[in-house]
Amino acid sequence: MEPRKRRNTNYSAPIGSVDLAAFDDKGEPYEIHSCDHCLPWHAEVHIDDDGQIFVREWHAVECEEFEAPIKRADDPADG
Repeated sequence: MEPRKRRNTNYSAPIGSVDLAAFDDKGEPYEIHSCDHCLPWHAEVHIDDDGQIFVREWHAVECEEFEAPIKRADDPADG
């Protein structure tokens, strides 16, 4: 059995971002909580050219919280 690889989630880890909705369907803002899984986590609020507000979360690329929404988007079962 191969040993489990430790994820690189320290301050010097490569980072990537994921854009998330800032508001739910009722117009209520989502709460933002820091990531317990990676040290370089931070969030930014952005407004695109159409006036849409969204939150850009930055995570270590090996962070499981960063990988989760990407995997859901790639899952054909989610339609």
